[in-house]
Amino acid sequence: MSAKKKLRALFFDIDDTLFSTSVFAEKARRAAVDAMAQTGLRVSKDLLLKELGEVVEEFSSNYGYHFNKLLLRLPEGSLEGLNPALLVAAGMVAYHDTKFREFKVYDDVYEVLKALSETDLVRGIISAGLTVKQAEKLIRLHINEFLTPNAIFITEQVGISKPNPKLYAKVLQTLDLPPEETMYVGDRPDHDVDPCNELGMITVWNRRSGKHSRSRGKTRPDYEIRDFYDLRRILREDFGIPA
Repeated sequence: MSAKKKLRALFFDIDDTLFSTSVFAEKARRAAVDAMAQTGLRVSKDLLLKELGEVVEEFSSNYGYHFNKLLLRLPEGSLEGLNPALLVAAGMVAYHDTKFREFKVYDDVYEVLKALSETDLVRGIISAGLTVKQAEKLIRLHINEFLTPNAIFITEQVGISKPNPKLYAKVLQTLDLPPEETMYVGDRPDHDVDPCNELGMITVWNRRSGKHSRSRGKTRPDYEIRDFYDLRRILREDFGIPA
């Protein structure tokens, strides 16, 4: 029997890795435009969705005024006789109501993270985005209790963003972790696999969902998974981790 590989730490991306950001965003946007239409906005829902998607793409998902920008893009007369503030509020409330209802990890993610919390592994997060938004996700997903408190790294806090390998190098240095004993699980090959491979980390491409599930990076991941049961099998068979 071949010797098991050593593993000291396991890090995860958040979006489209721990939960389906893409599916959630679609549901939340549809709820928002439905609410805006019910508040009197005289534009087809298909057009609203198209324009809202472009606003997010152009101004980034972290921009705070998506619905305000959406209203500016609509055909002349769409808002006649309406208060724009109420339309924006309707969209925001519906979006956040959807967040309260729909925001949750996959069942297998919760199960495997819970099991991993009973091991000696460092269990962390390396996520790109705004600190408050990414931290809120961990709380809303109810998984922060399974993570090692000092192993949560959000790019805004670190001051280095993906795909700069310095981000991952900073994590390794901060926690004194050898790259060859540190695994990273993410959904985007060019951001989550290539820079980690450059440092000699163990890379896992999560291909479950999202717009990067068919992307290719410059390098190959050590492993590919479709769900966290695949990850658990890898941890058990190759590393002897009882997840």
